[in-house]
Amino acid sequence: MIKLFSTLGLALLAGTALAQAYPNRPIKIITGFSAGSGPDAVLRVVSEKMSKDLGVAVLVDNRPGGNGFIALEAGKKAAPDGYTFVQMDDAQMSLQPYLYKNIPYNVHKDFDPVGTFFKTYFFVTTSSSSPWKNVADLIAAGKAKKDGLTYGSWFVGSPGHIGGAMLESSTGLAMTHVPFKETPMVYQNVASGEVDWAFGTAGSAGPLYRAKKLKFLAIASPKRLPAFADIPTVAEAGGPAGFELGAWVAVQAPKGTPTDASSKFAASLNKALADPEVKEKFTTFGFEPFVSAPADISRMIAADDKRYGEFVKKAKISTE
Repeated sequence: MIKLFSTLGLALLAGTALAQAYPNRPIKIITGFSAGSGPDAVLRVVSEKMSKDLGVAVLVDNRPGGNGFIALEAGKKAAPDGYTFVQMDDAQMSLQPYLYKNIPYNVHKDFDPVGTFFKTYFFVTTSSSSPWKNVADLIAAGKAKKDGLTYGSWFVGSPGHIGGAMLESSTGLAMTHVPFKETPMVYQNVASGEVDWAFGTAGSAGPLYRAKKLKFLAIASPKRLPAFADIPTVAEAGGPAGFELGAWVAVQAPKGTPTDASSKFAASLNKALADPEVKEKFTTFGFEPFVSAPADISRMIAADDKRYGEFVKKAKISTE
């Protein structure tokens, strides 16, 4: 009996030591965003800070394509041990369930909210060689062009796709959506003139904007961004009044991940987001560091569920 108690005691001590040792091996963050995109770029900045803070490598695992399904399904199937997390945006969490009949994940049943990375607004981008000087010019061209305009996005159901549908709805334009497998391809095709325009963040479209291959006609936000003070809002540029298109990006864990592990990960994430160097880098991308507790994330998802559900039904958007 004494031997039995001793064995149980050693097992309990070993379990406690193991829990206290977290993390003791590399942590992986799966993302459906391609390398070089805005969400990927800031994720790498944050993961570098987290690696130093946690004492283990925090690795970025890019799995683009499939409307984000490839990455999210991989995250769903990962062991819930605190060593795999998933980066996803609000569209993947709340919009796609209304667009697809056979979606390979359920954000409520397959994942637990952990924290948030940032929120951002989208620019109206077009080729630098385009004759358009503002959104009013874009709208006029769309009404004059027999076949309408084309606009790109990084997948069906992405914020860029829904934003285009919102602009169609608010202006009466009829446009053709052109989805791409990876985010950089969207802006390469806009810059070359193969696609007329697209919504893009300063992170994703910024490299070609700085290379003077793209221009920003407007920002779909309530006010101008300090880092891009010369870029007017959509309303200021002759577009619909009050037109906004934003997004927020979160990190989730496979359902059942130990709370202690998720909490330690979240604490390190929030510490990284408060770092002045990280804040400066985010500003360059036009992103705003965004810290939220799991309960807040659940409430935001619920609010987006209602908003997106109503819009998809009203606009009769189909993925078929």
